[in-house]
Amino acid sequence: MKTSVKVSLGGVVAALSLVLMFLTSVIPVGTFAFPTFAGILLVLLVFNLGYGYAFAVYFVTAVLSFLLVTDKEAALYYTIFLGYYPIVKSLVERIPARTVQYVVKFILFNACMIGAFFIGTYLLAIPKESFTLFGVYLPWVFLVLGNIFFVIYDLCITRLVTLYLLKWHNRLNKNTKL
Repeated sequence: MKTSVKVSLGGVVAALSLVLMFLTSVIPVGTFAFPTFAGILLVLLVFNLGYGYAFAVYFVTAVLSFLLVTDKEAALYYTIFLGYYPIVKSLVERIPARTVQYVVKFILFNACMIGAFFIGTYLLAIPKESFTLFGVYLPWVFLVLGNIFFVIYDLCITRLVTLYLLKWHNRLNKNTKL
């Protein structure tokens, strides 16, 4: 594949990812959904261009999201976890033991979410008092719910990658001569 085709494909995926990140400002419930979709787009780059291009597009999208997108929380979640996890997932799944894979995935997810919480409270100046509702400290509830979401998210990425490889990868490569 020519370098110009690789760069243009990376640019298109970066542009689509940025459009999804911009949508977080328009649709408030998209703070978690749109960064998730933006990260999943990077799987296409892993299969077609390799890890280097995928990480480069992730980095460009993360930086531009912080600079241009008004929803900084969405940019934070994209940068901390949702943007690079679809790339790292395939590397983690090379570990032979499935239980070790899941342990590594959950450690990565929980460390990133706890880090995002502290970055959000200290750098983005989200007051800690806003996390308490009727005496319940909500970050712990969000972390438990987040782990449930993470299992579903991980399974969805696996299914989407399988669908892409079985139905579209060879067909797209044959038609576009990638």
